[in-house]
Parts: sequence; C-alpha cells; structure tokens
Amino acid sequence: MIRTDLIAPIGELLNRQASLRGAKTAFEDQTGAHVCYAELAKQTSNLAGHLQDLGLRAGESVALLVPNSVNWVLGCLATLRAGGVSVPISHDAVEGEILYRLQDAACKAIVVSSHHLPLIESLREQVPSLKHIIVAAPGLDDARLTLNRLCSSAARSIPRDPTDLHRTSFLVYTSGTTGRAKGVMLSEHGLGWVTAACWAPMAGLGDEDVILSPLPLFHSYALSLCVLGVVAVGATELLLERFSTQEVIKQLGTGRYTLMPGVPTMFHYLLEAGRTVGPQLAPAIRHFISAGAIMPAALNQEFEKTFGAELLDGYGITETSTMAIMNWPDSPRTMGSCGIPIPGLAVRLVDPQGKDVPAGGEGEIIIRGPSVMLGYHNKPEDTAKALLDGWYRSGDLARCDENGFYTITGRLKELIIRGGQNIAPAEVENAVLSHADVLDCAVIAMPHQHLGEVPVACVVPRPHCTLDMNDLLMHCAAQISAYKVPASIRIVQNIPRTGSGKIMRFKLREALEAEAP
Repeated sequence: MIRTDLIAPIGELLNRQASLRGAKTAFEDQTGAHVCYAELAKQTSNLAGHLQDLGLRAGESVALLVPNSVNWVLGCLATLRAGGVSVPISHDAVEGEILYRLQDAACKAIVVSSHHLPLIESLREQVPSLKHIIVAAPGLDDARLTLNRLCSSAARSIPRDPTDLHRTSFLVYTSGTTGRAKGVMLSEHGLGWVTAACWAPMAGLGDEDVILSPLPLFHSYALSLCVLGVVAVGATELLLERFSTQEVIKQLGTGRYTLMPGVPTMFHYLLEAGRTVGPQLAPAIRHFISAGAIMPAALNQEFEKTFGAELLDGYGITETSTMAIMNWPDSPRTMGSCGIPIPGLAVRLVDPQGKDVPAGGEGEIIIRGPSVMLGYHNKPEDTAKALLDGWYRSGDLARCDENGFYTITGRLKELIIRGGQNIAPAEVENAVLSHADVLDCAVIAMPHQHLGEVPVACVVPRPHCTLDMNDLLMHCAAQISAYKVPASIRIVQNIPRTGSGKIMRFKLREALEAEAP
C-alpha cells in the first residue's frame, strides 16, 4: 500500500511531527548533538527566515559542505523551507569538485564546516553568485554568520514553505564513476514517492524505528531514506560521520537499532568482523538494507546467517531519486536479485534498438514513474539523451526471470569486449569474491595488442592471507567461461568507490596505466 500521506511539503511534515512527537529525538550525531521534532521545526523555521532575510529568492541554491551531522540536516531542511534548492557536496570533495558545483549551481549561500572555511573563502572570488557563508562550527564569536546563531534566533521573515512538490528542490551531483559529474534535478515529490512506495511499505519504516546510518548524506540514497524518510514517518536516527566497521559493530551490539542502510562494501567489512565477534551481533535489527552497487549472492547469504537478520537488496540510482527495485521482506527471494519494481514505477529491459528483451534475456534497464528526475541542470543535450518519451535510460544491464525478479549484470559502458566476446565485470567479480582469501575486488578492461582488451582483476586480499594467484585463477576458471577469466591479477590496497558504493574503475585504470613501463 502506497503511503500517500507521507508525500507532503517539508514544512507540513515538520509541523506535523512537532505536534505529534514534539519531545521525541529526531536526529543525533557523534558529536553529541541531538534535536527533537519540536526543535527541528523551530530551528529550520528560524534558519529559513534568515536565509530569506539575507536575500535568498525562491529557486536559488544553497550548498551544504559539512560532514554527516545534525547541522547538515538543519541546513538542508531550512533551505527547502525557504524555497531554495539544496546542493549537497561531499565533505571529502577536493577543491576542483567543490568549485565546479558552486559555479554550476550558481549557489547564493553555503553552509560550511570550519574545516573547509579557509578554502571557501579563497574560492569566493571565482563564484560571483556566492554572497553568504554560514559557518557550522561552535565557539565562533566574531561577526561571521554562524548556523547556531541563525537557528536559535527568530528572523524577520517567516518561511515560504512552498507547496509545489514538483519544483526542483535538490541538485544532487552524480557519483561520477566515469569522472564526469552532472547535477541531477530532484523534487520533493519524487523523493517522497520513494518513502511512500518503498521505505514505508516495503522496508517497514515507521515511527518506532531507530536507524543507524553510516551513509553519506550528500547521496540520494541517504537523502531519501535517512533525511526525508525519517522526518516523514517520525523515526529517530543516529548519523555516523562516516562508516567505521568497529563503530557500527559497537552500535549494533547495544540493541538499540532496528534498521541499518548501507552499501555492499560496508556489509563486506561487517561480515569480516562479524565472523570473529560471535552471536548477538545486532539483537534488535529488523532489516539491513543494501543499495548503490551490486550485492553478490554469496555475501548476502553469509551475512544473513551471521547477523541473523534479513539483508534486503535493492537497485537505486540518483536519477530515480534512489530505490527503483527492491526485495520485499519475509517473502520469496532470488538470491543475487535486487527484487521487483517499487509500486508506481514501470521498469523494462530493452535491447540497443529499444525493443523489449524476452524473460531471461539481458537488456538495458529503462524506468518511468513519479520518482524519475526532472533532468540534468544546465545540460539539455544530456537530458534529452537520458529521458526518451519519459523513460529514463539507466545504462545498467540486467536480466529478469519468469517471476519478475531483476538481477543486475553490469553497465553498458563497462562491458569488456575480448576478441569480440562481451564480458560483464560484475560476473567476473562475483567469481573472484567467492574465493576465501579475497576481501574486495574490481575488474577493469585493459588494452591488449591482439584481443583489443582483456579483463584484469584488482584484488584486496583478506587480512593475514597470502593470496595464491594461480589458485585464484583456477578458482575463477571453475566458475566462468575461459574467455572471462582475468588475464592478470593485481594486488591493491583498496577499491576506490563513490559515496554510493559504485566502483570508480577509471581511477584503477589510471593507476595501472601509470605503472606501465
């Protein structure tokens, strides 16, 4: 059942929760900061009014460059209440990435941590639109604008609290697995649909939940579930600044948390630690949720056995406001599958000519529905290529079985063509990851004089293991066709990933090319 009551303007949702659950904690973080629903409504109202007093007009952008925290949530929600566009930026972003986003979004203001304040001040002249810097840091007593001061004092203006749910409310920059980022225009309605049709009815998100979130808030996955979803249902959440295996295991062991979202890499590391911790790892957890990258079936099965709770896999992308396909809890599943489309979305698999492929055949995922993006900011040509007759072309490849369960097989642009034969990196990675001594892996295409290109496996061994290369290659040969077996294996310290867990293959390729004589 779609919870349409959860699709409402953020101001309305905040005032609703303040009335129903005023003293209940909404968000808390690792600094000890916490905010109840009554204060969340009041502080975002104050900050929104101050933004308007500073000259922020409806439709203008406000950047967020702070770590996961209560401050991040306050800045984001207040921007929406002022009628602005929230532009989340990764706190780990480098100077060029930050500058590009500020310029591309023409940001009028920025909420920034003290860590990045010197950089933002140095970039100010290169961003003519940037008029106001709001510092999210305690203890500042000079004339600078501080988030604390603006949240705690009344403004002259009252929040606009726009009711148009279909306007651009967020510019979420794509993960950039190819190195190029685009600003995806998302609406409150699109993100709200995911809560109403997926998080609440499928994952069971409700007001009694206490969520442990290690997800980066600048990504649409966390934005829809860990910010807007939490507010919509009136849940409580601890925001971790970043993922730490030790900290997550510690928090889960308290028995306080009922839901935890993550990406496959996180569950890899939790499983590795969980093997030695023993039973009662997460006594209160109802569900773990995974999205952002392909979840190997073997990992899913072993994780559920070790942690004693369902790990619900799903498929989501920024352009569809995150989750588009997901497994239902307590129902038959096909391990390795990301499930079935969420209610209200139409999903098809098509061949290069746009024709539907038969059951069991591989095709590109295209999606239509209320959560699909409004387009790419300032990129009409890219928007036209991605949105054809209302269908978003994902570039992701999948198969769908006779029961309607989808399994992601790779990406169109990531296919490795070895001597004319197509190889999906994900299939090779699954084979490599099933080896007992492998902790993590990514397969990339490298040029070959005679075959055009060949698969090369970049492997992170498990701690205290000596990986036998020949043994690993023989292990792969027993599971996949000979032409899919990696031509070589490279040992690496880690696999570079985006905030959503997608492998940044171009970085691995650049590193290997730099090593070549």
